[in-house]
Amino acid sequence: MDRSMSYEAVMARNNEIMRKSIGIDFEQFESGSIAFDFERMMEETGYCLEEMIAIQSETGVGNTPLLELKNMTALARKYAPAGKGARIFLKDEAANPSGSFKARRAAISLYHAQKLGYKGVMAATSGNYGAAVASQAAMRGLKCLILQECYDSQGKGQPEIIEKARKCEAYGAEVLQTSVGPELFYLFLIHLEKTGFFNASLYTPFGIAGVETLGYEIADQMVQRTGRLPDAVVTTNAGGGNLTGTARGFIKYGKGGDKVPMIGASVNLKGLHMASDTQFNRKSFTTGHSGFGIPFSTWPDRSDVPRSAGRPLRYMDRYLIVNQGEVFYATEMLAQLEGLERGPAGNVALAVAFSLAQEMDADQTLVVQETEYTGAGKHIQPQLTFAKDNGIDILIGDPKEEISGKNIILPKDPSMIKAVDLDLDRLKAMYIKNCMTHRQVSNPTPQDIQFLAEDTKSTEAFVKSVIEKNR
Repeated sequence: MDRSMSYEAVMARNNEIMRKSIGIDFEQFESGSIAFDFERMMEETGYCLEEMIAIQSETGVGNTPLLELKNMTALARKYAPAGKGARIFLKDEAANPSGSFKARRAAISLYHAQKLGYKGVMAATSGNYGAAVASQAAMRGLKCLILQECYDSQGKGQPEIIEKARKCEAYGAEVLQTSVGPELFYLFLIHLEKTGFFNASLYTPFGIAGVETLGYEIADQMVQRTGRLPDAVVTTNAGGGNLTGTARGFIKYGKGGDKVPMIGASVNLKGLHMASDTQFNRKSFTTGHSGFGIPFSTWPDRSDVPRSAGRPLRYMDRYLIVNQGEVFYATEMLAQLEGLERGPAGNVALAVAFSLAQEMDADQTLVVQETEYTGAGKHIQPQLTFAKDNGIDILIGDPKEEISGKNIILPKDPSMIKAVDLDLDRLKAMYIKNCMTHRQVSNPTPQDIQFLAEDTKSTEAFVKSVIEKNR
């Protein structure tokens, strides 16, 4: 008998479809409550760090340059108090085959898919990850299908997303494009079931473990260049896998790597709903923004796998946001001061780092964790033109007056790039509350409390206080 393809029936088969398409039974890690065995799940990749480095090197992934941004450091020091202005370094992940750090995630996932005998791979993504999966699939002789949330209901597609679709197709992938809304995951499950392809999700243990090599490389390269680990690492934060993998790589490096502060960075898109058809094209950043960063931090298991391996609050020490105009300005600075033309998402962390460097001592070092390629639809000009065509005012002034969905304010001068801290304790409390709500747990067990303390990089006393407030 044919299975029902209704929305309700397909969503009910979610766990079954995922088990077949990833080869991991997520239920084996569950406690039956809030807690689950995160570290054991990560070990299910079956690959140690050395093996992942070797796997990635087979397809030219990794071992990317670490560059010192001397001119941007000098500019930051111009606006910093006396004795301040940390040296800014940048890990140039645009040197990977598909032009972003996500090649690291795809390399491990697709190696594993090939090892298990899958004929093809799928990913649901509107971003650089689709290009990474398509590139790695081409190298390994696997079929590739990318589902992409691209248009609003009027058929308008964002130039950056359309650019990435072309890149996927150039690598030989088939791209299916949808409008914004819940149909993306529904269609993803249908095609996974029909094709029998491997689910190369961003949020599997394979995808997150692949980023560990990036953190390890940064630590090792900084020790070689400066004689010590950096004083902070700034990572653009969306779904949380970037920061999670980088932090785990530093931990595996040892020698105090676990003590290096991990700082998340997102674009402020407060007030815009990412699943809103009318608001979909009123933003200029498709990733690395608060519309992903905050929801995925406070409920990471909203992803396309039963348990996400990207859990940023487990590792994050600080979370800073900047506005769209500040990131566009930082993109121009990188090109005109350092001769590096790179795409917008990685420059979220760069804008934060430029601001943060002015708070730090001049003998300290700060690493921007990644760059990404740029292209026709990702340049500033088409982005701003698209914004204007969608009724967004483009102004020059103070970015702090920017209102998401209404205007983009480019800084009048570099001194106006000022990152703002988000309240991490508030986000941690939201996460704990969400765990209790979604798992339908009113009285967490001691095991739950210990897990929540670890997953929020806090204490059991903090977790208990949040639980009491939400009873």
